[in-house]
Amino acid sequence: MPKPKFRLAMTAAAAAALMTGAGWAQDKPARLDLGVFTFLSGPSAAYGLPGKQGAELMIERINAQGGIGGVPVSATYVDEAQGAEGVIAEYRRLAEGGRAQAMIAALSSGNCLALSPLADQLKMPTIGWNCDTHQLFLKDQPDYFYRPNGNTIAEFMAYTLYFLQQHPEVKRVAIINPDYAFGHDAAEIVKATLKAVRPEVEIVAELYPKLGASTYQTEISRLSAARPDVVFSNLWGGDLENFVRQAGPRGLFRQSAVVLALGETVMQRVDLPEGTIVGVLGDGWWMSPDARTIGEAEPFAAAYREKYGSDPVFPTIKMANSLIVLKAAYEKAISDNDGAWPDREQVVAALEGLSVQTLTGTTTFRDDNDGVVDQVIGTVGRAEGVDRPVMTGMVRYDGEALLAPVGQDPIAWIGTLTPDFLADLPRPGSYN
Repeated sequence: MPKPKFRLAMTAAAAAALMTGAGWAQDKPARLDLGVFTFLSGPSAAYGLPGKQGAELMIERINAQGGIGGVPVSATYVDEAQGAEGVIAEYRRLAEGGRAQAMIAALSSGNCLALSPLADQLKMPTIGWNCDTHQLFLKDQPDYFYRPNGNTIAEFMAYTLYFLQQHPEVKRVAIINPDYAFGHDAAEIVKATLKAVRPEVEIVAELYPKLGASTYQTEISRLSAARPDVVFSNLWGGDLENFVRQAGPRGLFRQSAVVLALGETVMQRVDLPEGTIVGVLGDGWWMSPDARTIGEAEPFAAAYREKYGSDPVFPTIKMANSLIVLKAAYEKAISDNDGAWPDREQVVAALEGLSVQTLTGTTTFRDDNDGVVDQVIGTVGRAEGVDRPVMTGMVRYDGEALLAPVGQDPIAWIGTLTPDFLADLPRPGSYN
């Protein structure tokens, strides 16, 4: 059901239509233009370009199947590396100039925080394809901004719970995260989860290198000296690659168990030791049992491999799944509109509470516009018939079980958990 204020807005619009003799139907456009925001340059492009490639391929596949409601899809790609001011300007230009009818934005959590109120101001349906920060919907409830891929609460709780299950003897944990909200939020979630379910664990180092750092030798020295049982990190993009290449020769992976929250993105490019804990910030592992059952991820991966020369990584899948969600919303809005092309309000109304089967599972929107997705975590390993490292020893945690109820402070909610919460979870290796 639409939210109350949307119901009122739609009723008023319907009344106006009756008075003027106009109907709800919009003229079907020649094409559905999207603005797609990701990092196309700089160190973050190591994460952002696979997202763009996922959009390109998924749009090709949608158009090959007849488009959305018979309308072909096109995209204008915007580089987030220009900074928040430029991103906001580009979003506004695409929206106000009529060049885009919907947005897939953005990668950066900071950019999503800036664009969410702008989406409401400009009445622009927007799918946040990657922005993970749990801060996004804490204070303000947008109408036009939806995030289908989950948030940092479920993501970093899942990693913490997994490494506690995988290494039940852990006593000492170190954290090395990037020095901005994504890194600090993740550390807060990890520490809150440990305090709730394993309060005896000690944080022995907490390091925050600047984004774009070329060397991590000082941080690696401090981690080695702290001798943690587990090192947790959500470094990403070029920063993650640099860290792994420098930490490996210095023995960090031999000394400690290492959790690389975004490690799946670099498994094809750097040598990650077997046993390193990695995941996909959601359920977007294209080789998972659920993905194989659904049956769409493998053909998508094969087409991606043929087009781009590598397997897709989870930013690719996140982007592709976001486009699947947008397509489903348009199709529902068209159905609800008796086959006529919908306006923006009808598209947004269709997103409310929508549940969509994606390439890798199901995403369902809560009342706060956040998508509930499961969390898939595993370790780097080998599989028969696959010539590169894959995720093994996997678990799939129920996404809803790792999210605070709508309206509750998520960190405070984590604090209400007990050690029994950990004991009741599925075990690593149960999802293979």
